[in-house]
Amino acid sequence: MTTEIQRMDSNERLSRIVIHNHVAYVAGVTASNAQADVYHQTLDALAKIDTYLAQAGTDKSRLLTAQIWLRDIDRDFAGMNAAWGEWIDGGAVPTRATCEARLARPDLLVEIIVSAAV
Repeated sequence: MTTEIQRMDSNERLSRIVIHNHVAYVAGVTASNAQADVYHQTLDALAKIDTYLAQAGTDKSRLLTAQIWLRDIDRDFAGMNAAWGEWIDGGAVPTRATCEARLARPDLLVEIIVSAAV
């Protein structure tokens, strides 16, 4: 087991990706187009996650966990879940939690955090 920690896309506040012991941890991802509905914001965030996982040398088929944060879980759960269902590999679903939270800006409807085996 290695003790090396690899950090990618870092700034003064966070690293977008951290890899340790063959696990990639991806920081919270939101949509670029915050004017879209929750379905499209979710698809946008998931496309970004695909890119970050590729940077880490892995992909969504190796997901371990997902945390999904919704601005309004009653209003947005079905739309987020529809996008998630189109994106996720049905044979390799991770553990998942979905919660309601006040996000960084009022126009953001969803934020997703994942980890994956490398």
